Amino acid sequence: MAGSKTTDTAAGDGTTGATPSEQASHSSKKRSPSDFLKSVLGRPVNVRLNSGTDYRGVLACLDGYMNIAMEQTEEYVDKSLKAKYGDCFIRGNNVLYISAQRRK
Repeated sequence: MAGSKTTDTAAGDGTTGATPSEQASHSSKKRSPSDFLKSVLGRPVNVRLNSGTDYRGVLACLDGYMNIAMEQTEEYVDKSLKAKYGDCFIRGNNVLYISAQRRK
């Protein structure tokens, strides 16, 4: 049926029933973790370590092992400021997550 819109339900054959152009538009909205990390380079981030310690600062760079370099870094333990560092390097195996800080 030309011009009819398909619904986004499972068709039983593993497809969603969406047209190829609709599938392309859905996939372009998805962001991978790599896309997120590229988008926050040079921006303020919060890095939570496995120990529960938070580091807040500007993400300078990171590598494939999640080793992180930060600038203007503040260390928070139990939500209270413990120290300030100019530069900070964090080994990737200690990182629980990285989140973008909300803009003020």
